[in-house]
Amino acid sequence: MDLECSRDDLMYEQYRLDSRNTHDMNLIRNYFGEVQGLSEELAKQLWMVLQRAIVTVRRDPTMLVSVVRIIEREEKIDRRMLDRRRQTGFIPPGRPKAWKEHMFQVLEGTVCTRIEGTQSETRESDKMWLVRLLEITRKYVLDDLTVVKNLMVQCFPPHYGIFRIFFDLYHRALSARIQELAAEDLEANEIVSLLTWVLNTYTSIEMMGHPELAAECDINELEPLLPQDMVDELLHKYIQTISSNITGWLRKALETDKKDWKRDTEPDADQDGYYQTSLPAIVFQMFEQNLQVAAQINETFKEQVLHLCLKQMTSFLQRYREETVVYKDEHLKYRQLPQCYVQYMIAIINNCQTFKESVNSLKKKYSLTTEPTQNDAAIDRTLSEVAKDGCQFLLDEVFLDLEHHLSELLTRKWLGGCHAVDTICVTVEDYFNDFARIKKPYNTVNSSKKNSSPNMNKCKTHLADVFL
Repeated sequence: MDLECSRDDLMYEQYRLDSRNTHDMNLIRNYFGEVQGLSEELAKQLWMVLQRAIVTVRRDPTMLVSVVRIIEREEKIDRRMLDRRRQTGFIPPGRPKAWKEHMFQVLEGTVCTRIEGTQSETRESDKMWLVRLLEITRKYVLDDLTVVKNLMVQCFPPHYGIFRIFFDLYHRALSARIQELAAEDLEANEIVSLLTWVLNTYTSIEMMGHPELAAECDINELEPLLPQDMVDELLHKYIQTISSNITGWLRKALETDKKDWKRDTEPDADQDGYYQTSLPAIVFQMFEQNLQVAAQINETFKEQVLHLCLKQMTSFLQRYREETVVYKDEHLKYRQLPQCYVQYMIAIINNCQTFKESVNSLKKKYSLTTEPTQNDAAIDRTLSEVAKDGCQFLLDEVFLDLEHHLSELLTRKWLGGCHAVDTICVTVEDYFNDFARIKKPYNTVNSSKKNSSPNMNKCKTHLADVFL
């Protein structure tokens, strides 16, 4: 640097004596020809130290202090040379060096490299690659900024505001990296992981809102990591994906339940002895999982997913009702099968009450409003229809069994000692024991329907003919 200053002073004096004497000026320039190379070599060493600033400040902070002092001295010389040029028109070769500006460019590149270098896994090698990447990134950024706050700020002049500079550098680098990730063909679970990290983790006390950092910078002043249009696009893609997935899951759950309807063993019962199948539990466990995931993002999105679940539920229950009718029709073709037809029809009826209770529980837990919706009315109406149909099918089953024996009453065969009444009593008692497994309020439906059943009316007509 002393050689450089000597060269610059000599060239300035020559310029003052005779600004047009390029020959003597070139003699001085050539004599100090290696000075420029030494300056460039020094700059390379400075940039190498700055590229490893986070590591260097931990091991040897005095080296970083020396680098900053050199850059500060060169900045002062730059300012002096620029002032001289304004006054005299002369400026030595290589000035201004603008090493301070270049220092920040090096630091920016270092931060970008640090962020980009956190990814070590891909989807092909690890399904949790994005979760791991985001967690590693969170840890690195928090650790680095803590080092900057506690160690690096002491190596720079206060007017640099070095912590705020690093804070902004990391934010910009993260924003660029997150936007790259958002542009990839992310799967549904990856979209949730990314948005949860962006919208919640990033500004939480686990990262940029950490108490050690919050005292220096206001996270509310930061620009969003992702533009709102990109957030909306990811949310829309997620909704489309889970809508398709839920449709498939519901279809599969119903198919599995239908297979159970044909079993030769009775359905399971709850703690009170009411028949039931696992369908409501499976359906609402699936809804619950999706809502828990959505809640990680924000309340508004959780409400959207709840609306989607209830809308899917409406369509699903229509299929449930249709399959119940098919189940009944197939049974009537050969009434000996399935062996547990009555018990599973009771379970189907009971499931309606479980579905209603589960819908109410889900809304109470996840909805921001208690106002009823069109989906609520459609769900309630369809469940009532399924239960009503099921009860009617059960009554039809009873009277189909009794029809032959009722026709024997008050006939010569009956007077001759047939056992029609005994058979009727046993049959009714048997069905009564099964119907006791129907939940409220549906266990009262059968009673109210007995008088309106077509088969019962037929039996009444037959008895009236006999007595008349």
